[in-house]
Amino acid sequence: MEPLERVVKPKTKRAKRFLEKREPKLKENTKNAMLIKGGNANLTVTEVLKDIYAVKKPFAVLYKKKNITRPFEDQTSLEFFSKKSDCSLFLFGSHNKKRPNNLVIGRMFDYHVLDMIELGIEKFVSLKDLKNSKCPEGTKPMLIFAGDVFDVNEEYRRLKSLLIDFFRGPTVPSVRLAGLEYLLHFTALEGRIYMRSYKVLLKKSGCKIPRIELEEMGPSLDLVMRRTHLASDDLYKRSLKQPKALKPKKKKNISHDVFGTTYGRIHMQKQDLGKLQTRKMKGLKKRPAEKSAEDGRVSPKKSKPA
Repeated sequence: MEPLERVVKPKTKRAKRFLEKREPKLKENTKNAMLIKGGNANLTVTEVLKDIYAVKKPFAVLYKKKNITRPFEDQTSLEFFSKKSDCSLFLFGSHNKKRPNNLVIGRMFDYHVLDMIELGIEKFVSLKDLKNSKCPEGTKPMLIFAGDVFDVNEEYRRLKSLLIDFFRGPTVPSVRLAGLEYLLHFTALEGRIYMRSYKVLLKKSGCKIPRIELEEMGPSLDLVMRRTHLASDDLYKRSLKQPKALKPKKKKNISHDVFGTTYGRIHMQKQDLGKLQTRKMKGLKKRPAEKSAEDGRVSPKKSKPA
């Protein structure tokens, strides 16, 4: 028999609010990310974590102390920090002789590691190195992915999904043109992933549509994929499952064609069209011959006068 889970009952109102905040919801909160520095992280890895934290704020937690852990060998510490800080995304940075300038990006499902991908930093340009204007904190970025490998290779496909989860930010009902000022571009080419960050400038063009210019603002990263830990298809499918309340209810007798036209089918009882009430018009009045034919009688033809 499996041991029953201990039910934690709150003793104070503050504890009750804390537990209610973590309860399952129909619409999830914006995913938070935790950025963890390994026990042997160097200056480059530390600066990368700080810059990603600056981009991800306020939906991020930066752990400044070093944590001696190896995610691909033991995931218990990551799961502990995830439950403690209520974060479902993580970025772990480390550095050693075998894997220099190492990043591990991943996500959780039910406070357990779902999938994670190890990336090596080959080139890094920080926010401080580019002396351009920056976007305000909490700006929702636009994400662009270039490269066929993001749709062909399963590992790159999962990496694309992971990066979208990590950087997408809050879900918004509407977007204004002036709010589209931050762009993250990911390019997969010849076994490398190039991450570039731009500020969108709206210039005057003499018409309604402004002229758009991109100004690099950092951080800029050249990455190479190393090890991967991907969830099984069954577990990945279970993590994408939505509650029934969010699924749109299917409407009966309604169909759509390829052009988007809506068709509806109505079920009616059999009707006698002969008894259908019509407007009393001269053109619709029945002649005497038609009436007698309906009654089963045939009127004799009038003889013409000689």
